[in-house]
Amino acid sequence: MSEDKLMLHKAQNIEIEKLSDNLAKISVYPFESGYAITLAHPLRRLLMSSSVGYAPIALRIDGVDHEFDSLNGMLEDVAIFVLNLKTIRFKIKDENKDMIDVRYSFEKAGQITGKDLINDEIDVVNPDQELANINKNCKLNFTVIIKKGISYTPSEETRSLVGEDYIPLDAFFTPVRNVVYDIENMLVDDNPNFEKIIFKIKTDGQISPTDALKEAVSTMYKQMSVFNKVFTLEDIDISPKDSVKKIDLKNLVQPIDELELSARSFNSLERAGITYIGEVVLKSEVEVENIKNLGKKSLMELSDKLKEIGYPIDETLDEDIASALRKKLSSLKTKQGE
Repeated sequence: MSEDKLMLHKAQNIEIEKLSDNLAKISVYPFESGYAITLAHPLRRLLMSSSVGYAPIALRIDGVDHEFDSLNGMLEDVAIFVLNLKTIRFKIKDENKDMIDVRYSFEKAGQITGKDLINDEIDVVNPDQELANINKNCKLNFTVIIKKGISYTPSEETRSLVGEDYIPLDAFFTPVRNVVYDIENMLVDDNPNFEKIIFKIKTDGQISPTDALKEAVSTMYKQMSVFNKVFTLEDIDISPKDSVKKIDLKNLVQPIDELELSARSFNSLERAGITYIGEVVLKSEVEVENIKNLGKKSLMELSDKLKEIGYPIDETLDEDIASALRKKLSSLKTKQGE
């Protein structure tokens, strides 16, 4: 880094190469020397530990008392059935539901796979996964409780969530199967010491690699947001500067209904606790995309409205202005008793 340099170079580029349905190579660059690892390592940990997925947490089989039992006419013991069930990757079709119980009944002789478990409420992303083999004398009736979650939950913690007639299961929620990254040097303005992060992300199909990375970045933003309370600057002067665009805060402290959004979009923002236009502008693009119940059409509508008033969703405010805006919005909400 040259002696007269006052600001770090900001990474500008991201490239996504789809290697298969569940595998992608994502390159981000350029970073100053040493900064790539600062982001790559925590993002890998977040990808592996905080990605949201679905898993069976409990099982009840008619005529079976415990997981070491057996069922007449079924080739597999119940313990093997449970292991096979855990390898099937479910997905709840209604994104507003965090947990559902699903009832299944099988009497026809043959092999049962993940494909046979798909219905109006549940999808299976690995439909060829084997579950059990039954003969004509078997009546296999069972109920599975499927839950949305992150990381891993042992069966001991699941026990309190289900009835006594259920077999609690260890739940492996994470949909990310593997994440590796490489850091390569690259040339920028005749300087060969800049760096590029190359992620290879593999998922089980419940989520795409790109969406998994978006979730990880969003989680990082949320965890870092606690520092906004500590470092909010007082009495910011937002008069024009060479490097700062002059912004009238009056536009940003207007109620969100001034955007004249559709009822669906407005209700999504209202349920998320967003009252003022500035609250949306302060969010990153990823954070806006992750607002609950804000679908693609609503996101496009909101993006167009913000662009019309001069605040594109993919741009961020200067930190001095953002800090002044946070202070003003906090004051307004305090007066309203929120």
